[in-house]
Amino acid sequence: MSQVESKPLKDAPGPEAGFTVTRRPDGGMAIRFTNISKDTLKRWREFSLAHLENSDRLTTNLYDLRQIEIIPEQAIRYALEVNSDPAVRNIRLAVVVASEQVRQTLLEIDALSAGYGVEMEIFTSLTEAEAWLNRPLTLLV
Repeated sequence: MSQVESKPLKDAPGPEAGFTVTRRPDGGMAIRFTNISKDTLKRWREFSLAHLENSDRLTTNLYDLRQIEIIPEQAIRYALEVNSDPAVRNIRLAVVVASEQVRQTLLEIDALSAGYGVEMEIFTSLTEAEAWLNRPLTLLV
């Protein structure tokens, strides 16, 4: 995929937040979680909603949840809230997991988010997730 002009990351958190964010070469974001404590979830929610405010093009995001073993109820509520924003229709989301329990929870979130327009796939391999994200983007309506 070609390099696009990168928009700045608004208030990108560091490792102390429980997750880190970098800009992908295609302009999307790569988000790696090390934990999902209440503070991490609150910070992720704020960060995600701030970035949806100015979502103006189709984009790809990669969530690396390989260090996460369980997704708590609060994380499910926050994910559903963020997924209800109309701007998620502009997002193709690849999630990489190591835990079957996390995969099952993500499938639940995806089912509950049906109709919002986010295109999400779950992977156990970072390489497979990147290959899926690098497919040509189409209008997700």
